[in-house]
Amino acid sequence: MTAAPPEVELTDTGIEMLPDPSRVVTRYFVPGREDVGPTGSRAPAVIGRILALTEEQVEATMRDVDARFEARHLDLHGTFERHARQVADGSGVDLGTSTTRRLLLGASFTHEYAIEGAALCNPSGVVFGTETTDGSRPFVLSLRGIGEGHRSSVSFRTGAVHADGTVAIDTPGAQASLEQTTTSIGPSSYRVRFDESTLLSQRVLWPQDETERQGMEDVRLVRFAHEADITYYGTYTAFDGTNIGQRLLQTDDFTTFEMSPMTGAVASGKGLALFPRRVGGRFVALTRSDRETNAIAFSDDLRVWDTSEPIQIPTEPWEMLQLGNCGSPIETDAGWVVITHGVGPMRTYALGALLLDLEHPERVIGRSRLPIITPAEARRDGYVPNVVYSCGAFAHGDTLVLPYGLADQSIRIATLSLGHLVAALVAQP
Repeated sequence: MTAAPPEVELTDTGIEMLPDPSRVVTRYFVPGREDVGPTGSRAPAVIGRILALTEEQVEATMRDVDARFEARHLDLHGTFERHARQVADGSGVDLGTSTTRRLLLGASFTHEYAIEGAALCNPSGVVFGTETTDGSRPFVLSLRGIGEGHRSSVSFRTGAVHADGTVAIDTPGAQASLEQTTTSIGPSSYRVRFDESTLLSQRVLWPQDETERQGMEDVRLVRFAHEADITYYGTYTAFDGTNIGQRLLQTDDFTTFEMSPMTGAVASGKGLALFPRRVGGRFVALTRSDRETNAIAFSDDLRVWDTSEPIQIPTEPWEMLQLGNCGSPIETDAGWVVITHGVGPMRTYALGALLLDLEHPERVIGRSRLPIITPAEARRDGYVPNVVYSCGAFAHGDTLVLPYGLADQSIRIATLSLGHLVAALVAQP
């Protein structure tokens, strides 16, 4: 008989992030080619009507558009100019009309998309930036926003964890911003760059590749050490409306991002989480490629994952349906700490933890027999009820910062002692 684990005490930081329907981005819009319903562009008829307007009508309409939308977006007129050029390229329209009419043409082929209109969930965090003189460490959170049509995009928040273990979140920039440039860098691979004048919390990664056209989901960020060099990776689920698969985000500065495909049987599903360094000279990842158990995979190529082996199967009532990881492992002297999730009756999610051997991470040293976090009665309702979920915790000293989503509706942040958690896991082999 196994003894009960020491109690792991969590501290609720009081931070709560809710979906904000006013966080909108502009997208190119072609009437008649909406995501659902009959297809076929109605662009020629729309263009004809705009060209037939009097100059007075054009001026008055653009004054109204500017009054209602200009404060909601960065460089709105620049967006209208780009979209007008897209219209011209596709239809042969002569853009040698007045500037105001050209802007109205672009505005007529533009729409707003509320990136958090339906839900905000599945956060992942990493430290980013240098520690300050008072012992505080900046960090970045990636968030999954869900909007119209259940399409997912990736946004960010910034904050700091202080020496005393308290956490602060910065107020996000008021205007969300899409990439400034997009460049193809290979088959199904691309690079996006944001204007450096934008705040990190304003930047939004929007699906670009065909494999992710319906969404970029559940980024699992990791601060990866290549000897003395640091690169930030994020494995994420690409969804095209029918199929899912893993892709890799890479950045050094959260201003320029590269996205590329991951291949192999292990990368065919959801929930691949990279270790923050090589182990035994090889890349290592956690996976749930069988959709049921926690498994581990090794590879010589960061983008190719062929085989895995189970390291944890469901045994406790709260994890009977399936297990999975909640992001990349955290290295401690005692082993790799992994936050996990389990799914039990009524598809109720709960968070637990594993402790893996440092040099042989396929060996489990300890595990939680009871959940660390379960959906609180007062917070169980939302877009997807009875769910508590995280895509990545991070540590600063002894403080483990655990951001998590509730009911795919809101995001909260808890902290706990990493040392106490390790002690609890060691006591539960």
